[in-house]
Amino acid sequence: MSKKQILLNAFQMNCIGHIQHGLWTHPQDRSIFFNDLDYWTDSAKILERYLFDGIFIADIFGYYDVYRGDVDITLKESVQLPTNDPWTLVSAMAAVTEHLGLGITATVRAENPYAFARRVSSLDHLTKGRLGWNIVTGYTDSGAKGLGYDQLDEHDKRYDRADEFLEVLYKLWEGSWADDAVVVDRKNRIYARPERVRAISHNGKYYQSNAIHGSSPSPQRTPVLFQAGASARGRTFAGKHAEAAFISAPTIERARELSRKIRQAAVDAGRKPEDVKIFAGLAAVAGATQKVAQEKYDEYIKYANPEANLTHFAGSTGIDFSKFDLDTPIDYGISNYIQTSSEYAAQKHLTVRDLLREKALSSHYHTIVGDGSQVADELIKWIDEGELDGINLSRVVVPGTWEDFGQIVIPELQNRGRFKTSYSEGTLRKKVFGQDRLNDRHPAAEYKFEK
Repeated sequence: MSKKQILLNAFQMNCIGHIQHGLWTHPQDRSIFFNDLDYWTDSAKILERYLFDGIFIADIFGYYDVYRGDVDITLKESVQLPTNDPWTLVSAMAAVTEHLGLGITATVRAENPYAFARRVSSLDHLTKGRLGWNIVTGYTDSGAKGLGYDQLDEHDKRYDRADEFLEVLYKLWEGSWADDAVVVDRKNRIYARPERVRAISHNGKYYQSNAIHGSSPSPQRTPVLFQAGASARGRTFAGKHAEAAFISAPTIERARELSRKIRQAAVDAGRKPEDVKIFAGLAAVAGATQKVAQEKYDEYIKYANPEANLTHFAGSTGIDFSKFDLDTPIDYGISNYIQTSSEYAAQKHLTVRDLLREKALSSHYHTIVGDGSQVADELIKWIDEGELDGINLSRVVVPGTWEDFGQIVIPELQNRGRFKTSYSEGTLRKKVFGQDRLNDRHPAAEYKFEK
């Protein structure tokens, strides 16, 4: 059985209601203060205190208007609306931490690659190489319309666009400046050597860019690349580009199935299985004893709103569940939204009643409840049998989720040799993969200034 140490990210979003909807009403939850910078810097300091590898911040362009054809519940329960720009948080959180990785989501359709490349390089400089990017392609018609398009692009076409977006970025990040371009020679008045800087050229189907990258090489050049999409096309994309893949799996068996498919996709793309670290989204309610944990969970359920969770799930699948009676079979069909969100429900033939029961606390992820030993046991089982590398720990209440996990679960994992007892030095990629830059098996290597 594998004894690898578990990678751990805190899963957050720059909003009130993220995954466990309704918990903003709990008296100990501080998510209503998400507009305050202290909320984020305090969280970052807590996470670093407990040796979390990173904070992974989700994002969405658009809002959930599928359920009942309106946004009433979305607004009343703040189901990812309002949501603020996550990139504005990076510098502040970096300033109060030294090691915490900062994985931030950006939607390809909402960005221009030339401008985005400079923003990312700037932040990789400022964080001393602790930046990661979660690549998403968007999944709501409301977001597409907000960006000026009639509707969301067809599912696979979104990934075609993302492939080309990444190609432009690789050319800019890896190929525009040589490693020795910047010399900072005051005596001879040479900051950068002109012969070691060049314009990139890209004239493709979706993007054109012919210019020098605006930033000099940052510590990682390309940020650590996360990707959250496990459809067939998403797995192909992850196999080619991702260094870390984020999956949503309701069971260990499903996690293992997706893990193997993603690693095979990496092999098919000419990489090694271990080139992609795989994270599953999970929640945990931990207590000093099993009884305390269960009481805490029961209390959380009282504040949760299953219909708000269903509203989120409807927005992820594109299915208006309000049109179905509680026990009427649902035709899930093929979605242009997040295809894996509906696969499990379709396989299990889940009705609205089933969904409301399964999503009493969480709109998406499995929840582990127990004392430190019990949570550690189940978590290790997910890692080993699910063939995972780590988890994105979804917050139930803030900061209680981070504090409970740090005080109750992490010491148990450390005692078993499954979690680090201190941070290693270096960039985020160095901590996770042992080197600052992408390896030569990654497609970005093709565009390096000097191959």
